[in-house]
Amino acid sequence: MKRLTKLMSVLAAGALFMGALTGCGSSKSADDTIKIGGLLEMTGGSASFGISSKNAIDLALKKVNEKGVLGGKKLALVVADNKSEASEATNGMQKLISQDKVVAVIGPNLSSAAIAAGTINNASKVASITPMGTNPDVTVDPKTKKTREYSFRTCFIDPFQGTVMANYAVKELNVKRAAILVDNTSDYAKGLSQFFKENFVKLGGAIVAEEAYLQKDTDFKATLTKIKATSPDFIYIPGYYQEVGLIVKQAREMGINVIMAGGDGWDSAKLPEIAGKEALNNTMFSSLYSPDDASDLNKAFVAEYKKAYNANPDVFAALAYDSALLVVKAIEDAQSAEPAKIAAAMAKISGFKGVSGEVTFNEQHNPIKSAVIIEHKDGVQAFKAKVNP
Repeated sequence: MKRLTKLMSVLAAGALFMGALTGCGSSKSADDTIKIGGLLEMTGGSASFGISSKNAIDLALKKVNEKGVLGGKKLALVVADNKSEASEATNGMQKLISQDKVVAVIGPNLSSAAIAAGTINNASKVASITPMGTNPDVTVDPKTKKTREYSFRTCFIDPFQGTVMANYAVKELNVKRAAILVDNTSDYAKGLSQFFKENFVKLGGAIVAEEAYLQKDTDFKATLTKIKATSPDFIYIPGYYQEVGLIVKQAREMGINVIMAGGDGWDSAKLPEIAGKEALNNTMFSSLYSPDDASDLNKAFVAEYKKAYNANPDVFAALAYDSALLVVKAIEDAQSAEPAKIAAAMAKISGFKGVSGEVTFNEQHNPIKSAVIIEHKDGVQAFKAKVNP
């Protein structure tokens, strides 16, 4: 019995020793990898945005991992699909932070999703940076007017984008009468609509019709009939490419041939497929980026992206690429993988040069950037104008 007890003790000690070795091995592996979250639209109505973003983030991290960070540590992207919905974005943010233990999060792209998920990462003190969430409430609490300490963005905000298109419509296109058709389920779309309207009227234009639709609507003929009856010479549609494509297609079929314009939510290779190439003639949108930008940084990025994915990068790819490199810079500036230190370093970033332009965060964690106007010519995007802040 004593021998058996002694044998069991030896075996137990050996098991503990092997367990300790295994634990050390796992710890070392974990210590050599820093996890970055990607809270992206991989499925759902805006899947094009998330796919472009993930492609670009993968490129950025692959490049960084050639040398590593913090003495050679590697970065690993952990993706959570927000399914293009605010509720799923909240769940995804919780998973990335609590289960996956990421040190920072890139995404979501949609403003409504970024606002919803922001409550989670701010409570957890983990920085998130949205490539394309343009609504002001993403980084500033509308009730307290205080900056959300752990929320950042790489894009400009809706007031600037709405103002840009209003100014361009009046001053460059000589528009007098505009109609607005807005996605009433989107904070992004409603924000652009508000600021376009305010500035268009301020410049002497008249809003002759204001109509709304809901995401996933497919038949817009009744609404377009109302708009057509008001004889606008310009229709502003601040929404996302899925519904925008159908709206443009149906408007042209109804003989509505006036200029139609929107924001960066139009920027998708899927738009010509949905609307039809010819229908998109005489349409344009404001954006933060054009692959035609002549900077050396952008030329290299476009070449790299085309080689990897056989397509030009869209604005979501460009802004996600810059977002990933901003997270890397914050880690390197902080000389730490601790989330709170990364967020503090992010807030101090100034003069960062990215493919979409230079980034210096202001006190609301917003970068001041230029906008571009992009038009469609037989389904192909073409740079039209650059508008400085």
